[in-house]
Amino acid sequence: MELKGLKTIRKEKGYSQLKVAMDLSISREALSYYETGKRSPDVNMLVALSNYFNVSVDFLIHGKEFQAK
Repeated sequence: MELKGLKTIRKEKGYSQLKVAMDLSISREALSYYETGKRSPDVNMLVALSNYFNVSVDFLIHGKEFQAK
């Protein structure tokens, strides 16, 4: 599953993949795989990314915040 919002928010904040990876104690390659959909993060990593960027898990996955219909 590609995390469409992850790359967007990372670039918006001006962070490199290496900085985020080091801050979250993961490899840069793992972060790259999350951004491209080559690997899916587990629930704990989704929560960690959500907290790190101060966005919802919905935003990380879909690239936009959840909106009720």
